[in-house]
Amino acid sequence: MNSNSLLIIAGELSGDVQGGKLVAEIKKLSPDVKITGIGGDNMEAAGMELLHHIREMSFLGFTEVLKHLPFIHKIMNELTEWIETNRPETILLIDYPGFNLKLAARAKKLGCRVVYYISPQIWAWGGGRIKKIARFVDHMIVVFPFEEELYKSAGVKVDFVGHPILEGLNSEFTKEKFFENHALKLDNNVVGLLPGSRAQEVENLYLPMLEAVELMRRDLPNLQTVTGVSPTLNEDLYKNIEAGLRVEHSKATYDLMKHADLLFVASGTATLESACFGTPMIIVYRVSPISWLLGKMLIKLKNIGLVNIVAGRQIVPELLQSEVTAARLAAEGVSLLGDKTLMEDTIKKLLMVKESLGKTGASKRAAEIIVNKD
Repeated sequence: MNSNSLLIIAGELSGDVQGGKLVAEIKKLSPDVKITGIGGDNMEAAGMELLHHIREMSFLGFTEVLKHLPFIHKIMNELTEWIETNRPETILLIDYPGFNLKLAARAKKLGCRVVYYISPQIWAWGGGRIKKIARFVDHMIVVFPFEEELYKSAGVKVDFVGHPILEGLNSEFTKEKFFENHALKLDNNVVGLLPGSRAQEVENLYLPMLEAVELMRRDLPNLQTVTGVSPTLNEDLYKNIEAGLRVEHSKATYDLMKHADLLFVASGTATLESACFGTPMIIVYRVSPISWLLGKMLIKLKNIGLVNIVAGRQIVPELLQSEVTAARLAAEGVSLLGDKTLMEDTIKKLLMVKESLGKTGASKRAAEIIVNKD
């Protein structure tokens, strides 16, 4: 096996963001290691050679995965051939469990050491996946404290390193500068719209978010809004949905999370990032009816938003499937913004979630485990 070769697989934007930090830390510890794999702009900028870009891999929901099965099989076979040819000693998998657990099984048969960073959500899917992980993964590196005990009890080697989102949450602009950049008035409330990093999410969620803001302006006529646009998506996607509405766009997503008074956020990592800024939010989630029904049969959670899962209770509202309407979003938004005590209580609970994520330095600790083969 080639100890100087490392294959890393991340399949979506959140994995690429955290993978970029990890690749940078691995390169500091082992400058000569050749890192290859599937990732995005962040991992490539940190020094990884891309076999495929994450924009090719971002499928949301069971039906989308089914439609893309031939492409997924093609990529899986390409990676298997690459492993057989290049013989990397270690394969590092980042989240993206539907694909990565299948690759883990193949890699293990080929004699590779398999390390998994950012665990599949076994606490949502029941015990089936943890048994598969125990068979095919040599070392789990987890980012939530409650995951450590789950893996230990299943006999899986595991380390909790803290959550890497704590490392890169610095905003670029002061509130005054951010407002100036987007022609906003400092004394008026701002609702930030974060409809997701996948095209499907934006197509499903952005329009009701926009319409909700228009409804909210009946009660809050001076309400302002800014949309956080994903760097992996074409801005025309947003403009087509806006259909002529004048909407401010921002690629400074962390500044929007920090300086907005309220956020409408697609369920995912962005809910946890927003929590770290202490900004109240409403979580939205909508997939195809078939994907939703299958998910309801398989997923064992009361809440779907990461921030609520980590908190162990619902601390911010969640609107799911048919609940994702402009009227419901507007009602929840006006209710939150109009209740100062509720807003302050929500901020306090969100910052407690941030405290539970551990100390900064997760990427460095994870890199040490990978390079030193702990």
